Amino acid sequence: MDQPAPPFDPKDFRRALGNFATGVTIVTTNAADGTPVGITANSFNSVSLEPPMVLWSLANNARSLPVFSGSEFWNVHILSNEQEALSNRFARPSEDKFTGLALDAQASGAPLLPGCSARFQCKSAFKYEGGDHTIFVGEVVKYDSCALPPLLYVTGGYALASRKAAPVSTEPLAQLEGASYSENLLGYLFGRAHFQFVHGIRSTLQQRHLSDTDFFVLSLLSVRQPLGAEEIAAHIAYTGVDLGAAALASLVQRGLLQETGAQGLRLSPAGEDAILHVLAAAKAVEADLVGRMGELESAALRNLLKQAILATDPGLPKLWTQPI
Repeated sequence: MDQPAPPFDPKDFRRALGNFATGVTIVTTNAADGTPVGITANSFNSVSLEPPMVLWSLANNARSLPVFSGSEFWNVHILSNEQEALSNRFARPSEDKFTGLALDAQASGAPLLPGCSARFQCKSAFKYEGGDHTIFVGEVVKYDSCALPPLLYVTGGYALASRKAAPVSTEPLAQLEGASYSENLLGYLFGRAHFQFVHGIRSTLQQRHLSDTDFFVLSLLSVRQPLGAEEIAAHIAYTGVDLGAAALASLVQRGLLQETGAQGLRLSPAGEDAILHVLAAAKAVEADLVGRMGELESAALRNLLKQAILATDPGLPKLWTQPI
């Protein structure tokens, strides 16, 4: 006789379901008295193209269930990668989720949040019992979308989407598993990406008679100044350059830096002009890169580079942190 299957461990079952990456949405509607109501949900999915229909689900013990069950219209907002704080705001029980939020006007009156990757304005069509949740199906009466990368949720945390890259090299050897040096080596990928990016501003550096070290110093002081020689050297250390007094004296002699007594060094008008031109060139290279990669991959790249920096930081000074 077959033994009955053991019951699922709810926590382990939820953890297993978390391996399925989803988008993050906020669903909004109005209560009978006109009060706006909204919740964060990742149970959203498409149902039909003709007619256009979508669904989402809400826990049966949710305080907002009676409101959504009685609403004729509700809106689903697919959040962009810049709206993590908004997701957290609508995920918490609160009476003032909409306080201070600008809303876009729309015919049904249900709250419509701006800045999303996509929005679906829906008329409630069906409701179904789904275990400990209620499933809502709505007909989409209006929608809009934009190029903002969507916010994802997977394995219990927020994430960003990124398409898989093609190989950099067409040589089969570059992809051999176990090869001592291959294009999958992170050091190679970091280095090549860096030098290809810097190649885009090389001509501007040469026109301004600036070395890479000069560029690092001027860039640093464009963010925070004045700084002492030792502070500048500490910030530049991550480049592998042991910045000595002679290098800074040269920048002063060339009229790119000026001394401010005990406070240290700051950019001269000529130095400010030089770094503005180089940074303009760098921003043009970045804009071209984003145009080629797309906003989706660019957002994911920034996120991964920040993770790599945090994971490998030996304790370098934080450039954008205000000094104590």
